[in-house]
Amino acid sequence: MAEKERSIHGEVVVAANLKDVWEAWTTEAGVKTFFAPDCQIDLKPTGKYEMYFSPESQPGVRGGEGCRVLAAQPMSMLSFTWNAPPSLPEVRGQYTHVVVRFCEMDGGVRVVLTNDGWGSGSEWDKAYDYFKAAWLKVVLPRLRLRFAKGPINWESPPDLDDL
Repeated sequence: MAEKERSIHGEVVVAANLKDVWEAWTTEAGVKTFFAPDCQIDLKPTGKYEMYFSPESQPGVRGGEGCRVLAAQPMSMLSFTWNAPPSLPEVRGQYTHVVVRFCEMDGGVRVVLTNDGWGSGSEWDKAYDYFKAAWLKVVLPRLRLRFAKGPINWESPPDLDDL
């Protein structure tokens, strides 16, 4: 029997309208308000979906470089590739798969994120653990905070304990 594939699954309800939450994930201006201080997005299949967490670093170690849009269904679903941080070079050149779904509801938007496509081995285990914390304890909480209190100040980001 095949081993069940691991995935990261998280969700958050954001007190905002669907258009604004969609644009937070799918436009460069929106991404800079919660996800990363810099980015490149070309919202079409195989277009860039690159997040630069260290934009002043040398190319290749700025963050989510080389990531691509897989699909975008406006106001409903965004899918993109995702890679490991530069600190995990054995798996950095390989990509996982992220799907973000958006569901309008009373009082806001439910955002559901799933990240799958994980390999096996110790470096893959480290990447999985890293992104489980990053998606669930940083990115999704910052999205909620962005709409509750305004855009993230990247020169003085909120303490993770405050998220």
